[in-house]
Amino acid sequence: MHGVSQTASAGIQLISPDDGAALQDRKDMRELLQTHQLDGVVETAIPTQGHDHAYAFGLPPGLLQAWAPQHDTLKIHERLPRADGCKALALAREILVAMLVSPHGFQFPSVAALASHLRVRQHIAMAAQKTALAFKTEAAERPACYWRDAGEEHGFILQPGRCLVDALIAATQPDATGRLYDFSCYRATEYVILLGIALELKTHHPELLTEVQQLNENHAVRSGQFHEVYLVEYGSMAEPLPSRYYVPGDRLWFRNPDERSSDVMGYEGSWVIYMGGGLFSNFWERDRPYTLESKAIEIYHWRDGARTNAQGLWQMDENVVEQHVRRTCADPEAQARVLQRMLRLRDPQGVYAEGGCIDSTREYPRGVNPQHCELVLPSYAALT
Repeated sequence: MHGVSQTASAGIQLISPDDGAALQDRKDMRELLQTHQLDGVVETAIPTQGHDHAYAFGLPPGLLQAWAPQHDTLKIHERLPRADGCKALALAREILVAMLVSPHGFQFPSVAALASHLRVRQHIAMAAQKTALAFKTEAAERPACYWRDAGEEHGFILQPGRCLVDALIAATQPDATGRLYDFSCYRATEYVILLGIALELKTHHPELLTEVQQLNENHAVRSGQFHEVYLVEYGSMAEPLPSRYYVPGDRLWFRNPDERSSDVMGYEGSWVIYMGGGLFSNFWERDRPYTLESKAIEIYHWRDGARTNAQGLWQMDENVVEQHVRRTCADPEAQARVLQRMLRLRDPQGVYAEGGCIDSTREYPRGVNPQHCELVLPSYAALT
């Protein structure tokens, strides 16, 4: 199974079933590293975790300090030596290095499963860069030629016979339709992640894509169920990930640590995709992606934009938030104070004390490589 080890060596771990497979995996790993121009810089060791045929791959201490000091991956793209290739290949290389410097071990049963995982992350990060939506906390709409609203129980389901990949692109990428559709940030991340998975399945596991397509024609997998079916969470409150450790393709949550403004629907926090290059998704203004700092400053000033309307309901005045953000960004001392307050690990659920906006965990998709597929889809009767 592919997952995250909390106790074993860091980096990427290959758990092979026998000596022959382990030898082949090490050969395949060397070829993968060569493809990404990383051969000769990655260390190999046998992790002490009870596996007879397990190998861990990571960076030597000096290189780890140079490329990702204290596991800070937000500037890996600047610190890596220049390499040949397009932006997509550069992104794949950044993903691989970010995983190699992980403080927790990413485990895979084969290099083929690792390569599939890299492609899914790459698809997710690139889809997030192209996504632009209309932010609605209560409303939702989808392109009617691809989707239909089947009610609260089933959600928006795929029109029979329509391509899931095309439908997800039409709903999230205005370059395809010329329109922005209404989404919450949480639902938006689900569509982007599902698109990344579907793109991998289309090329490398078409039988499973057919099953995912059929599922979406009958039922929308959403919220907690989406997390359980499609995602793996790594890190924990007990063993938090470093506050500046992110891998392109991660989904993560920034918490609003202000109790009063967190009562505004949709402003309890913010779900985003880490896109690489130090940037986080901004689905509402995709040409203005967030840095860690700019996201933290915006969330901090939600407390200034929270208002009650004539009916006594909490609402957010985005214009007020934007004014405060500009003021803080123009004042280095104020900016430092806000960031010192916000760039801390969040408090536990229900607690509003000294914690900041940084979560202790991240999420990524389960493996979909045909030989080691982890995806178990729920079944639903066909709708009439």
